[in-house]
Amino acid sequence: MRGAARRTWVAGMVAVVLGAGLADCAGGGSGGGDSGRPDRSGRAATAARACADGTFTWSGVTKRDRLTGVSEVQRIGHGGGRLENRLEPVYTPGPSVRADGPDVSAAEVLFSLGKKVGEIDSAAPTLEKDHSGTTYSFADPKATAPALESGFSRVDETGLFVTYSGVREVAGDFRYSCPGGRPTTGHARNDTARLNGLVSCDESAGKNALALQAARRSCAAGSAATKHA
Repeated sequence: MRGAARRTWVAGMVAVVLGAGLADCAGGGSGGGDSGRPDRSGRAATAARACADGTFTWSGVTKRDRLTGVSEVQRIGHGGGRLENRLEPVYTPGPSVRADGPDVSAAEVLFSLGKKVGEIDSAAPTLEKDHSGTTYSFADPKATAPALESGFSRVDETGLFVTYSGVREVAGDFRYSCPGGRPTTGHARNDTARLNGLVSCDESAGKNALALQAARRSCAAGSAATKHA
């Protein structure tokens, strides 16, 4: 299985049903911002709501592959064999939105980030106004982390092997501006793809960053896979 260190498997995220939308503007008059009453999602209101016709701008958007799980090294004898070591968690991915200012729906923030990085294809300015009938898993703030799976169950060669899993994660800083109102600023992240792989401790991991990280966690120090290409 020469060259196994460079193999990864990538799959797109599966769409799920979303429900959150951008809330209406806070009431005027006597300053009706924090009413303490539950909103549509059942949360008690704790801050003024952002307007529904604001604009997102993004900065510092990054994309990186992150290792989520790795196995201990396993020796496979002549003729190959099953890979039986389970993956141990390294990092738990998932959607995250941190914000300061008038309350903006986390689903709307992720919807905007998804459009920014090309994960969501929609002409609608907000998720609330997207009437295409499409559901977007990327915009689901309650999406769970993917299972730790390497995608490999056996190898056909002799050697020392490590399996791993990871995600491709995007993140950035946002500013949601309302006409004549206080902006909301914050940071959001989510993953766009699931990555899985196998690395041989006896071969270079090449330019595969996740394979190199996995090798450095499980292979012996100084082994071929732990060195830069």
